[in-house]
Amino acid sequence: MTEHNAADAGELALSGQPYRIVERDGVRYTLLGTAHVSLTSVAAVEKAVASGRYDAVAVELDAQRLQALSDPDALARLDLVQVIRKGRVALFAANLALAAYQRRLAKQLGIEPGAELKAAVNMARERGLPVHLIDREVGLTFKRASGRLGFFGKIKLAGGLLGGLFAADEVGEEEIEKLKQGDMLEASFGDFASESPELYETIIAERDRYMATRLREESQPAQREVLAVVGAGHLAGLARHLQHDSEPPSALRESLERVQNSKKVPWITIGILAVIIAGIVLGFWRGGMAMGADLLLQWAMYTGGLAALGALLAGSHPLSIVTAAVVAPFKPFRLSVPTGAFAALVEVHMRKPEYRDFLSLRDDAQTLKGWYRNRVSRVVLTFLLTNLGSMTGVWLAGLQIFHKLQG
Repeated sequence: MTEHNAADAGELALSGQPYRIVERDGVRYTLLGTAHVSLTSVAAVEKAVASGRYDAVAVELDAQRLQALSDPDALARLDLVQVIRKGRVALFAANLALAAYQRRLAKQLGIEPGAELKAAVNMARERGLPVHLIDREVGLTFKRASGRLGFFGKIKLAGGLLGGLFAADEVGEEEIEKLKQGDMLEASFGDFASESPELYETIIAERDRYMATRLREESQPAQREVLAVVGAGHLAGLARHLQHDSEPPSALRESLERVQNSKKVPWITIGILAVIIAGIVLGFWRGGMAMGADLLLQWAMYTGGLAALGALLAGSHPLSIVTAAVVAPFKPFRLSVPTGAFAALVEVHMRKPEYRDFLSLRDDAQTLKGWYRNRVSRVVLTFLLTNLGSMTGVWLAGLQIFHKLQG
């Protein structure tokens, strides 16, 4: 195919599709906007790549999401113990919620979300074209989003994720329309993304800039025509940043990947625990050993009891429940390690997930019954519900101790 014919075929493939063309530093970037749940978008991508016009193909994916699309069995190689020890259970739960959401969409609409991105990668590789993964890793986006939210914002975000874990009904028309505009993460977070400027900034606006930066960073002399396949909702922002950003791409990418230090002092937790401890000390001072011991018992009963109740509601092993009850009252001595991590580690060892649990995880995560049946997802439930019980216990114990001192 001659260069002129390739250009004509490329233009024909884009006909009727939203797209932008940006030329910078000798490279012509064709930004093709897609809907992640559209067979029309799949066909447009296939025609564009097959046109022979482009020297490279970029897609709105990171390595982890591409692996999930192309290798569904990748979860079977997951080391669940390391996930718990490295404090990544919440992130793992968020990925499960996203996977369950995608599977519900696939069943409802008859197309795998992101099929056009997968098609772009496969066709580019078949033709020997370089493939650039330009989206930011979901884990980084989630961490940066969480870091921008206040205490109650994080609680609301966690509640939304939990709702996503257990939702079994069909995806609503409003969410489907968002997907037709083209962003899976925004649709997955539901209304909270549009209600929270901080979340919207991280999930949409920052990623526009990140993908523009990655396109500039991957620029090579031999690649003069680059096709970038992205959700239609990213077109305007991506084109703007690609055309006007002036900072060096490597430095800009590093700033957009930076996450707030997770080891920062948890002042809210310290403040709550300090008040409770002060109350117990005051109880010893005012009422002697009897009153102090009674307040300590109240603390142990509420924190340990509700943590154990959370583990029980998760269907955890009896030893996991006992672990939750024993560990929870010692929260003041391990601020950075949640109670749920201990219970989840015991759960993994007592009910070691089997290979089939990992293979069926994506399907089991779509129903509440499946979450309890699957040993992998039950570890996640143990972690989440034990932590929820422990946190509730801290608040109720504090209120009870304050009431006793008032009396």
